[in-house]
Amino acid sequence: MTDLPTKQKLWGGRFTGKTDPLMHEFNQSLRYDQRMHGADIAGSIAYAKALARVGILTQDEQEKIVSGLTAVGEEWERGVFSVQPDDEDIHTANERRLTELIGPLGGKLHTGRSRNDQVATDMRLWLLNEVKEVESGLKGLIRVMVERADKEKDILMPGYTHLQRASATIGPRVSVLPLGSGALAGNPFAVDREFLAKELGFQSVAENSLLAMTHISRMAEDLIIYSTAEFGFVTLSDAYSTGSSMMPQKKNPDSLELLRGKSGRVFGNMAGFLMTLKGLPSTYNKDLQEDKEPLFDSVDTISASFQIAEGVVATLEVHAEKMRQALTMDVLATDLADYLVRKGIPFRETHHVSGRAVALAESRKCQLDQLSLQDFKGLHEKFDEDVLAVFDFEASVERRQAIGGPSRRMVERQISILREALSK
Repeated sequence: MTDLPTKQKLWGGRFTGKTDPLMHEFNQSLRYDQRMHGADIAGSIAYAKALARVGILTQDEQEKIVSGLTAVGEEWERGVFSVQPDDEDIHTANERRLTELIGPLGGKLHTGRSRNDQVATDMRLWLLNEVKEVESGLKGLIRVMVERADKEKDILMPGYTHLQRASATIGPRVSVLPLGSGALAGNPFAVDREFLAKELGFQSVAENSLLAMTHISRMAEDLIIYSTAEFGFVTLSDAYSTGSSMMPQKKNPDSLELLRGKSGRVFGNMAGFLMTLKGLPSTYNKDLQEDKEPLFDSVDTISASFQIAEGVVATLEVHAEKMRQALTMDVLATDLADYLVRKGIPFRETHHVSGRAVALAESRKCQLDQLSLQDFKGLHEKFDEDVLAVFDFEASVERRQAIGGPSRRMVERQISILREALSK
């Protein structure tokens, strides 16, 4: 076993003065980037083989380097790797230990390789492995949501826009058609959205498109609101709630509040690093060392958030009757406007008529369906006895048959699509 000269840095040949101890500490990243030890070993083994292919290393040298790197990796795995004061980062530490094990031959490994491309490669290798874990967590959450959707697809509740009861949207993405989604609960006229996508040059139709932490946060907020005494739509499991130190009757939705808060943490990591990145000249600068801690933290946070969200969704209790009680006839105001559309009246006019009907019901302190046929005819001559059929919540939902809508058939379609995706 051969030691490197004492305290020799990989980049130190050109320098004659000593590094300030504070600068050494400021510059060191091993305390957090050591979690990439496996990726660094894998990248170095591949690079050693590449060097042998072009004749920089002999076959025997390649085998010795690979054997030495494998031994270094095993030390990390067993928790016996001995970190030295001059180990700046995981790359320095591994090469230093390799050279201790196999001698000066270890110095050949860095031929033609910049530590910068080593860092970038290691990060991607590490992240590719971590993405598998995150993906597994996301699949678990989606699977639970799909099964609950299937089990509870017949339960009706009001939709909300601006935190006001409304009738229904789906977020558009680049080359994913939002047209035909409606305002929240889908399009009630069964327009052919696949035709629209083809006509406008979109690659696909929006089924239900969400961003991980953004929508975990918004889902958490929805469930926090729905779990309040005022709504009472859902009750969280005790496993994902805490109590109050002062008020014994309280059941706090801490799991959901933490999910909502963790999203801010992840967005903060992104914003912070973008502030670092935006002022840098091209290619590598030491500032980029600041990417690892927010990346590692974001991966850990997202992975944990998926698992907690899965647990929350899997165990919460849904109160269908409370949801049903929250359905009031005013949410069918759009259906009332659509009724006149089917009679040939332009929607801009029917919207106004429906609004007047709502105002009339409010002035009478009654529900829309309690207005008489004469009341409706006074608002527009096209109203007839069949207007009363509008005031049926199940029928309203079933009219929304366009892709992405809440009708039973469309919900079953989304469940089927997600189940197929999960099976792959």
